[in-house]
Amino acid sequence: MKVVQINATANRGGTGRVCSGISELLTEEGIENYIFYVSGNSFPNGINYASELELKLEALKSRIFGNYGFNSRLITKRQIKKIDEIKPDVVHLHNLHGHNVNLKMLFNYFKKNPQIKLFWTFHDCWSFTGYCPYFEMSKCDKWKTECNNCPQSKRYSWFFDKSKRLFNEKRELFSSLNLTIVTPSKWLQGLVKQSFLKDYEVKVINNGIDIDKFKPTESDFREKYNLENKKIVLGVADGWAKRKGIDIFIELSKILPEDYQIVLVGMKSNSNIELPDNIISIGRTEDTGELAKIYTAADAFVNPTSDDTYPTVNMEAVACGTPVVTSRIGGSPETIDEKTGIVVDINDIDGFKNAIIYACESSHFSQEDFYEKAILFDKKEKFKEYIELYN
Repeated sequence: MKVVQINATANRGGTGRVCSGISELLTEEGIENYIFYVSGNSFPNGINYASELELKLEALKSRIFGNYGFNSRLITKRQIKKIDEIKPDVVHLHNLHGHNVNLKMLFNYFKKNPQIKLFWTFHDCWSFTGYCPYFEMSKCDKWKTECNNCPQSKRYSWFFDKSKRLFNEKRELFSSLNLTIVTPSKWLQGLVKQSFLKDYEVKVINNGIDIDKFKPTESDFREKYNLENKKIVLGVADGWAKRKGIDIFIELSKILPEDYQIVLVGMKSNSNIELPDNIISIGRTEDTGELAKIYTAADAFVNPTSDDTYPTVNMEAVACGTPVVTSRIGGSPETIDEKTGIVVDINDIDGFKNAIIYACESSHFSQEDFYEKAILFDKKEKFKEYIELYN
């Protein structure tokens, strides 16, 4: 068996780490496999088939013409040529909205080659909408029938709203395929079953993490930042924005007790977000060992997301023995239980404050419960489910 995975990234970010984890397990099993990607860290089985300049040009085309997902012709031509050379039995798709494919070219190729078993992990909702990967914040349900007059169109094009056209093109392209859909959460599975993809088989395979790396890890983090007598309230994101809950943290910084310290990891150097002086900001890091130390040092991990599928950061915090306070949105509540965290209504500032104080000061949580929950996140066990699916 030969397997090709296609994703925007490799070995970086949530989807990139999922691809890399599956690839590592396939390699251990002696299965020939490759990851096609366009950005991220180098990887032993990775094939980078686009330059940074090309990606910027394709992104610019999308912003001008509004045809997000239907550019990148030369990139996709290279990709298809490589698939023909490898002749895989299985192609596993992941994130296709990183300007890394031309959907029309790629899916017409799959229709001409039905012998390829096709799997597609939906890490968000983009595959069954005109434009958006998430729509909870805009409270839009047009995707159930037909996208049009998209409330988020300005995020994807400066001039045009082509959400109706793109929605219908996707609906046509994604039909009549030898396809199995995978979602990381039951929540997303439920949405797919309400979309134009409802007739496909939809499997739930939760994301996994490396529990050999994400585990309780001692460090001098508190001493380094003079936080010995503070309750550390931690947030981690791959770049902060309103969707990730940055506005919630700013509000919390005004009302949490003085002995509580908010620490945010992942703020990009070019971010235009102004943080209050009483929030400690730490840049983005791909060092899992360093992240494990920070998670472990925290008294509570807070994820006030307004849109998320099955957040990896929640799992990482639990695996490091830190209680999680997360929003009641998307698949986020599925990552914890009453023994490892607290779920709060979205944008409920007082609810987050009270939950954080309880998480930091209550004796309710035990390391044994965190360990038992963390075992369920073991990426090797989760990714084995993919290999079983391939067969």
